[in-house]
Amino acid sequence: MSSIKIECVLPENCRCGESPVWEEASDSLLFVDIPAKKLCRWDSLTKQVQRVTMDAPVSSVALRQSGGYVATIGTKFCALNWEEQSAVVLATVDNDKKNNRFNDGKVDPAGRYFAGTMAEETAPAVLERHQGSLYSLFPDHHVKKYFDQVDISNGLDWSLDHKIFYYIDSLSYSVDAFDYDLQTGQISNRRSVYKLEKEEQIPDGMCIDAEGKLWVACYNGGRVIRLDPVTGKRLQTVKLPVDKTTSCCFGGKNYSEMYVTCARDGMDPEGLLRQPEAGGIFKITGLGVKGIAPYSCAG
Repeated sequence: MSSIKIECVLPENCRCGESPVWEEASDSLLFVDIPAKKLCRWDSLTKQVQRVTMDAPVSSVALRQSGGYVATIGTKFCALNWEEQSAVVLATVDNDKKNNRFNDGKVDPAGRYFAGTMAEETAPAVLERHQGSLYSLFPDHHVKKYFDQVDISNGLDWSLDHKIFYYIDSLSYSVDAFDYDLQTGQISNRRSVYKLEKEEQIPDGMCIDAEGKLWVACYNGGRVIRLDPVTGKRLQTVKLPVDKTTSCCFGGKNYSEMYVTCARDGMDPEGLLRQPEAGGIFKITGLGVKGIAPYSCAG
């Protein structure tokens, strides 16, 4: 094992940092701060951060094939013009559920933007249950709804052969898999591939590595765990100096670094004194495994 190094590269004090995405073209990390309604772009070379504030919670961001970005803002799929700090609505979901918002989202290998919803929380992980659904925005901007009865729609990614879709509904404490049809975007045959252990707490964001293993950020667990979705075994645990780890992605040179977001909402003053880097962006090096580049939205 190479020696693992964990450092807080950006003390951002995010209330709830999420959706880290590496943009290779600019050597930058994109991420959001959901309740602060902020989209952020951290330049890994200059260490500068640019921030754009929206008019509703921003829960995920992704690259767009035609340039700029796409994001889930409130209950809307939006296209973003970063220079003008403006958003154009591409589609809206959950019109009948005024208390809902999007949560995590990611683009599939065919350029569809998958994202799920949840009820707005009254406190972290405290909310009206079964209010969410999973959707995807197709390149022609039509929206497909896959299923409802979701508590907290969260981490998602696809197997390296694009035949399996991995998905987390946080309060099920499970990482699930579906058969995936890349041509049609259909999913079927849901099953659990890993059940979290008590000390791992709540499964949140997730990404896949170049060996086809899953990395899951454990909210309140202060760690990311590496799973083998075929055997259902946990292969590795990497603990961070903050409890509320929310999501992870690979980035940097050859996607050899891992970036981890976290939250500070829900922590008391004593907890914040103990964990002053809560809400920061962390970089993990020396994992000995690389990630893959994120897909770009075709819509």
